[in-house]
Amino acid sequence: MRTSAFVYPWDVIGDPDAARRIADLGVQQVTLAAAYHSTRALTPRHPRHRVVTAEHAAVLYPVDEQRWTDAELRPYAAGNWAPGDAYGEAAAALADAGLDVHTWVVLAHNSRLGAERPDTSVVNAYGDRYPWAPCIAQPATRAFLVALAAEAATRPGARGTELESLGWYGLAHLHAHDKIGGVGLGEAAQYLMSLCFCPDCRAGYARHGLDAEELSRSVRAALEPVWRGEPADDGWAGVEKLLGAEQAAATRAYRDITARTLQEAAVAAVREAAPAGFQVLLHADPVSYHCGANAGVDPAHILAVADGVVVPCTGGAGLLAPFAAEGRGVLAANLTVVRGMGGSPGTLAADVRAARELGADELRLYHAGLAPDADLDLVRAALAEL
Repeated sequence: MRTSAFVYPWDVIGDPDAARRIADLGVQQVTLAAAYHSTRALTPRHPRHRVVTAEHAAVLYPVDEQRWTDAELRPYAAGNWAPGDAYGEAAAALADAGLDVHTWVVLAHNSRLGAERPDTSVVNAYGDRYPWAPCIAQPATRAFLVALAAEAATRPGARGTELESLGWYGLAHLHAHDKIGGVGLGEAAQYLMSLCFCPDCRAGYARHGLDAEELSRSVRAALEPVWRGEPADDGWAGVEKLLGAEQAAATRAYRDITARTLQEAAVAAVREAAPAGFQVLLHADPVSYHCGANAGVDPAHILAVADGVVVPCTGGAGLLAPFAAEGRGVLAANLTVVRGMGGSPGTLAADVRAARELGADELRLYHAGLAPDADLDLVRAALAEL
């Protein structure tokens, strides 16, 4: 079972033992960040630092200036947390340790873009903007994401890529000093709070027979009981109950086609830029109306577009089943192995066996740089057992 560990360039650069330590876990591959969102990351073994603060979404390599000359939107360079060609330097060290290197590319998740160009952000039914969530219906945003995918995915020497956040992002987001948990929003309310009402989405709703003003009023009215603390039905049936079946279906149809066409365009751009045999995977959720880093997709569609998917399996591998039912493509189970982040490295062997039974043929470990030594010891033992 081919296994890859997620890694940041700053986990490797400046630590002469890092690449060999990762290889000694028993993995064959690393998924190395090439374009990433803002984060604060622990580096528990690094000889020079313990905390790295990536202040904004950035590419971790020098961009091709010619590609971006006439672009309305363009990627941001990293600051001192990943200067120069940090990706390339780390990739070379990892390859020298005998590891295959695949790129890790985060796309529709960019708070700096939302701060500097608020017009690019998702706007909810109340008029609130989500600066972390670029609206994927907007032509300039779509062009930016497709170009970024092609450039960041196909770094020199990379043998494949994993595209994260290639779809709708919504309300759910771990933000700085997050304080939105006071009202328990179920899945249905999350969906309503993630519907976008920017000008492009308003036009999109109209193409699907919806009046955007009427829809926004319906969303606000449907959410009133939720703000009072009344429990709401969950799942798609809950969305239909809140919005009405016809309105709900039209919003989903619009959002599904918007995400699907973006995914098709981004994967096609990567394939055009990549060498033969280059693997393209998406971080994905098999429920198309879900938002976030694991983009909601239709399994049949996405497995006809990409080479496969990376599926969140921490806490249970049930999301694998709809993809496995398609009988095609790479199916990688993504398991968190950092106890402090909700992972369970001590049960890794059993979790992998469960994922295999549900169809997984590859494994992803989150995250080799963030885990303390004790967790990595458990990972090493589990992979040796498997």
